[in-house]
Amino acid sequence: MTRGEPVPQEQGPTAPPPDPAAGDAPRPSRAVLGLQGSLFDDLPADQRPGAQPEGLGYRGPTACSAAGITYRQLDYWARTGLVEPSVREASGSGTQRLYSFRDILVLKIVKKLLDAGVSLQNIRTAIATLRDHGVEDLAQITLMSDGTTVYECTSTDEVVDLLQGGQAVFAIAVGRQVRDVEGTLAQLPGEQARAGDAAGASAAGAEASDDLAARRRRRTAG
Repeated sequence: MTRGEPVPQEQGPTAPPPDPAAGDAPRPSRAVLGLQGSLFDDLPADQRPGAQPEGLGYRGPTACSAAGITYRQLDYWARTGLVEPSVREASGSGTQRLYSFRDILVLKIVKKLLDAGVSLQNIRTAIATLRDHGVEDLAQITLMSDGTTVYECTSTDEVVDLLQGGQAVFAIAVGRQVRDVEGTLAQLPGEQARAGDAAGASAAGAEASDDLAARRRRRTAG
């Protein structure tokens, strides 16, 4: 069985300090993840796992309720880039983040891994590897871990092999999480993103940056 190669650690800016309340803990990071095809190519688009109208998003409190996390965790993970809202970013006063179905599914997976004792540092590596997987792909995966290493399994043989080798102590069937999130969100309000939301957020950020620069120039001149 091929389980993939260890994921290389990302090289980039120094990570923010751990936030114990959000689940951060300084532990070694290592994840083993593979790739798989799709079993849902023949299904109509509206019958595929996590099928949602384009542009439909859910506000922070709804995302927290569906994923089983606190708002502090949601905010911290968004600010540190673990799980960011893909429908709409918050862009100042009067706007709120909007999370997609997939975003909420990933939030729920993160919470399950945290509850199983995997450090947030290790989870960051695993989630980064799964970042390009759509909901349909994720629905086929069983994530297994020994509390440190995270494995991706796409067949019963792979699951059995890991269990027999003593390399896994718990498993998360992502397809079941997809159904749980679908059931929860069916009872909660969604919001359709408006055209230009992303552009508006970029423009607001640029305007704030220009205003800050102007104030600094005035202070320097004075």
